[in-house]
Amino acid sequence: MKLFYVPATQMGDTLPEEESKHCVRVLRMTSGDTLHITDGQGNLYTCRITDPDPRACRIKIIDREFTPESRTIAIACAPTKNSERFEWFLEKATELGVTEVRPLLTERCERRSVNQQRAERVVTSAMKQSLRRWRPHLCDLTPVTDLITQPFGGLKLIAHCGEGERRYLPDILQRDTNVLILIGPEGDFSPAEIDLAIRHGFIPISLGTQRLRTETAALAATVFATAAFPPTPTPSPRRG
Repeated sequence: MKLFYVPATQMGDTLPEEESKHCVRVLRMTSGDTLHITDGQGNLYTCRITDPDPRACRIKIIDREFTPESRTIAIACAPTKNSERFEWFLEKATELGVTEVRPLLTERCERRSVNQQRAERVVTSAMKQSLRRWRPHLCDLTPVTDLITQPFGGLKLIAHCGEGERRYLPDILQRDTNVLILIGPEGDFSPAEIDLAIRHGFIPISLGTQRLRTETAALAATVFATAAFPPTPTPSPRRG
């Protein structure tokens, strides 16, 4: 199945130009062919092409199915010095089922910006490739001190390499509980950031005995978290 993406605010009887080009010129789809569209909000639309215009392909919606998303798996990660490594994490985390990614601005960040438009494209592409009906929310770059002090309804965790007691992540995850995991930059969180997080209810965690790159640590946290929460079964789309 090829999955197309149309934001809920644009969902109608015409595909956006980029998706129209891919549908008509790349996949060579034509009138009467069936395609599937997600709005990134849990809806899967089964549609039939009525006019294969490569600039504005017209469609008719013949069925809609909704899959709920009942929990939050949020990874807050400092951007890496090499932006491609952070984009690799975004791609893989989306494929695995993360629901939210929050780029973090920390004291020791070597990169202090994120190309938001490019990062959004990576997330969208990975969502379609992995046939997800929910598109992960990619937040703007946020100072870690602001994020730490914001309310969050669920388990709050901070992975770091500093001193002090840390619990192994798989041992602390709770089924069907929202989770927010903080991952620091190459130089780790500063002692002041770690202390602030602990004072605001974050539990220090370890991802294992090996030293991991930032993007590897973020992906490992994603794997642990998504494996702990089995996904909601997704029904196969009906054929038109």
